[in-house]
Amino acid sequence: MTQQGNKTAVPSGHLEVIPLGGMGEIGKNMFAYRYGDEIMVVDGGLAFPDSLQPGVDLIVPRIDYLLQNAALIKGWILTHGHEDHIGGLPYILPRLPRVPVYAARLTLGLVREKLSEYGVKEADLDLRETPVNATVRIGTQFVVEFFRMTHSIPDNVGYILHTPVGQVIHTGDFKLDAHPTDGQPSDLHRIEAAGDSGVLLLISDSTNAERPGTTTSEAEVAQNLEALIASCRGRVFVSTFASQVHRLQNIVRIAERQGRRVIMEGRSMLKYAQISQDLGYMEFKNPLMTTDEVGDLQDSQILYLCTGSQGQPMSVLSRLALGMHAKIALKRGDSVILSSNPIPGNEEAVNTIVNKLYEIGVDVFYPPAYKIHASGHGSQEELLTVLRLARPKYFLPWHGEPRHQINHARIAQTIPQPPRRTLVAKNGDVIRLSADEFKVTGTVPAGAMYVDGLGVGDVGDDIMLERIGMSQEGVMVVTALLHPTPHVDIVSRGFVKPNRELDAQVRKVALDSLESGLRDKKRTEDLRDDMYGAVRRFVRKATGRNPVLIPLLVD
Repeated sequence: MTQQGNKTAVPSGHLEVIPLGGMGEIGKNMFAYRYGDEIMVVDGGLAFPDSLQPGVDLIVPRIDYLLQNAALIKGWILTHGHEDHIGGLPYILPRLPRVPVYAARLTLGLVREKLSEYGVKEADLDLRETPVNATVRIGTQFVVEFFRMTHSIPDNVGYILHTPVGQVIHTGDFKLDAHPTDGQPSDLHRIEAAGDSGVLLLISDSTNAERPGTTTSEAEVAQNLEALIASCRGRVFVSTFASQVHRLQNIVRIAERQGRRVIMEGRSMLKYAQISQDLGYMEFKNPLMTTDEVGDLQDSQILYLCTGSQGQPMSVLSRLALGMHAKIALKRGDSVILSSNPIPGNEEAVNTIVNKLYEIGVDVFYPPAYKIHASGHGSQEELLTVLRLARPKYFLPWHGEPRHQINHARIAQTIPQPPRRTLVAKNGDVIRLSADEFKVTGTVPAGAMYVDGLGVGDVGDDIMLERIGMSQEGVMVVTALLHPTPHVDIVSRGFVKPNRELDAQVRKVALDSLESGLRDKKRTEDLRDDMYGAVRRFVRKATGRNPVLIPLLVD
């Protein structure tokens, strides 16, 4: 690419595919396609922080490339309503020009709710509801043909991108569920028809590339849940992902058949259920109840649907397990069902909650002992089906960590007509695509933009390292008053227990350094640096520890 001011000039004749999130990771999905002087964007998700990102609320993709080329953006499409695909939009869309944003009905409903929650005015955006089988033109170079793919939320789509260099198929998140809750299976004949006419590039979901066979149908999960709930005699508490709209609908139907009234607890779950009901994607034979309305209902007539399947600290299930819920207390005879698997990194939090539930004396049911959860992503046989139908010339495994991408690449080599070339890409890679070319030709800024309180992007990796350092070694603040007589105060947190002798020794080391520097008439900056070095060396030698050291000089 050649530089022209803040913009990058791209010669025509090839398409650039630029993953800005979701490549080599699971979360914060975002793609940009560029042909000449036109850019089309796909999704804008978020991810949640891990133990190495203390204090961070959310993580969204960096959009430096889009900001630098904002005038070239012609349109945006959204594949479905999960947080890892739309959760970053309130932080992203207001910073970019107003362009058409195309999404299916439920996806758009969830986006509207999310934008409203963050104070983003819909009038400032151009949101356009699009049927799941629609075709839309974006700019002069892109035509997008949507097609239905089953997932764990309604209105999930993949798309065929028609470009001057050829057809690109992006599956979106998917599994090939033959018996989906809404009775609408994946639209595979659209992929097959594209394969017959020639697919230049396939971009496909790699999440379950390590799992043999096919992913369990949501219908089988519903059958197992029904049998389990039928065996429970007291109150039943079911925790699952709030965005699992199909799962929520099935549990509501099970409760209705078994004579249980449903009470939903948890803001995110209520939000998804309310929007889904308003738009016709969920049905309730009886109105949802609140905890205050339980009244004289027998325990055998109650089913709670609640958040907390991932052990989130302030979720409903966590508060129940810790005895901190304001209105509900678990008791012997209750049954708690975790219709979910821990997301990688959440295992310890989930295990803690499960152990607390056992201590209370409730009956606890969870996978793998009970087959009451199924992934929303296809396993190896389903990935093979898409590859065989598409028969792409080139292949880009997406939506997964490197091990998932690499295993997906290996699967692709087993089909009768394997791709001519497969790339395992990273976020920020600029992938040049034409009839005879498929390679990484450069990079653009990409990675994490941290949301911390009201700040977006003002906390970087350097701040993360400082926070980790403080959490591991503590912090020591050394404040020196230079005049009229040098004096030193020590304050430490998370370092050692109060220790007068150690504090006195640190003060002496700092004071000796200051007095020596003052005699030599050193600059204030040099006095500070000398004091910092002397104290750091002494503390390391005396304690074997390296607290974050903050030297302050008051002249």
